[in-house]
Amino acid sequence: MNITVYLGALEGNDPDLGTAVRELGSWIGKSGYSLVYGGSKTGLMGELADSVLKAGGKVIGVEPQFFIDEGFQYNGLTELIVTKDMPERKTKMIELGDAFIAFPGGTGTLEEIAEVMAKVSLGQLDAPCILYNLNGYYEPLRALLETMIEKGLSSENRQKGITFAASLEEIQRIIENRLLTLR
Repeated sequence: MNITVYLGALEGNDPDLGTAVRELGSWIGKSGYSLVYGGSKTGLMGELADSVLKAGGKVIGVEPQFFIDEGFQYNGLTELIVTKDMPERKTKMIELGDAFIAFPGGTGTLEEIAEVMAKVSLGQLDAPCILYNLNGYYEPLRALLETMIEKGLSSENRQKGITFAASLEEIQRIIENRLLTLR
């Protein structure tokens, strides 16, 4: 299984982020899953790739050429896919993923997971879409999704594939339940 994780190339100022991203990466690697991510060596992205590789897992980075030109790519990945731009990167990351996790991140993370959320809600993608709600990070987004339903602009049925997980254990349950349904 390929798990696509969207997250920032910055470290953030919450020390729980580094701990949680390393735990997530270790679990992905030890579980025999492969990580698909943005390919950067910096910030949380670099820590995630490091932890997957240290746990014996495979890491597929998908990096647009302009980030390669700026020297942001993580050398030593299992595979590095270079795209011409961000839209191609996004498409490739979705194409490669069997499950999708949005770790706390910035506007790029939000933009990338929003496309996954839209595809899941429209039935164009049948895969777990998990927002890692570490320390309540994604509560404002959860509230917005609920408002969309209240205002009749979305529905519970459309959003049923979008889940929020407050811990790695919840993420593990969601992924493992998905694997059971595929068997």
